[in-house]
Amino acid sequence: MSVPAHRRPVSWLETVRAVLWSFLGLRRRADFERDVQRLNPIAVMATAVVLTVLFVVLLMLIVHWVVASS
Repeated sequence: MSVPAHRRPVSWLETVRAVLWSFLGLRRRADFERDVQRLNPIAVMATAVVLTVLFVVLLMLIVHWVVASS
């Protein structure tokens, strides 16, 4: 009997790695299929939101730094 997707244990390192690869759009089908079977979808969504916010904040800081130094 398989564990429901939302009850799978969370592996943060694997989740972050999968989300970062998805940001790049580079993922082998075999790795994607493995992630679908192993990762908790709620943790993947939460990680994606957090990493997206961090990316946007980083871009804003870079733009602010470039504009301020001009």
